[in-house]
Amino acid sequence: MQSARTYADKLVGKGGDIIVLVAIFLGFAALYLPTYWDLSHTIWASDEQGHGPIILAVSIWLLYQRKDALINLPKACAPAPGFFLLGLGLLSYLVGRTQGIWILEVGSQILVLAALLLLFKGYAGVKCAFFVLFFMLFMVPLPGALVAALTSPLKSMVSAVASQILYTVGYPVGRSGVLLTVGPYQLLVADACAGLNSMFTLEALGMLYMNIMGYTSFRRNLALAILIIPISFAANVVRVMILVLVTYHFGDEAGQGFVHGAAGMVLFAVALTFMLLTDRALSIFIPDRARKAKVAT
Repeated sequence: MQSARTYADKLVGKGGDIIVLVAIFLGFAALYLPTYWDLSHTIWASDEQGHGPIILAVSIWLLYQRKDALINLPKACAPAPGFFLLGLGLLSYLVGRTQGIWILEVGSQILVLAALLLLFKGYAGVKCAFFVLFFMLFMVPLPGALVAALTSPLKSMVSAVASQILYTVGYPVGRSGVLLTVGPYQLLVADACAGLNSMFTLEALGMLYMNIMGYTSFRRNLALAILIIPISFAANVVRVMILVLVTYHFGDEAGQGFVHGAAGMVLFAVALTFMLLTDRALSIFIPDRARKAKVAT
């Protein structure tokens, strides 16, 4: 009799947790669905910020993967930091929404989600969903001034390296700033081809890869995270070189048509290939012993 009552209490407890989670989800959706709608019709529709919906979808998937772990956590509450973050997040949302400041409006969801975890599951809840909260940072639009300040030198470096490589192998390539001349054609290296946002997106891809692989070595994760920066630079160089070669051999229409749009996929394919090769090299110098032990058992 006692065991049956205990089992029933557990079912009620789990059911209550699910109801609370559903209520939180509906409230969160009511708050931020208008934001996602506005983003989808503004900056998410641009090439520079097109990674936003992907980051959102992956974040939802990652959070869904952790739902059972979150539900099974014992009820706990950290009221002081929880209410502080909740107030800060809602204030950030209000200012960002009314003043049209994307970094505040979009970034506020991370604070609100962290606050809810603190209030309902305590510090253990934040620890369980820490990577999701961190990964959502890549969805926050960067300030325009910062993007403009860093994109210009990045484009110049990518243009210089791409033109030098092609010139070295025998192609008639010239460069003036970010304007490349190949034969009778001229190509302007745009922000989307070699800007900060593409590097930001590839860094997010690398973080997701490390999370999926389950590496526990801090040194290895840090090394790969740092090396993703030159990897993304090299991938951008390859992307620009492909566009130059297609334009030179098949004409300007080919370079600005389907191939130009598909070059974005090439960028990620090249970056992923470089990332896997780099990861394989790191496994030689910085082996992840904890993961190896887990696989062995």
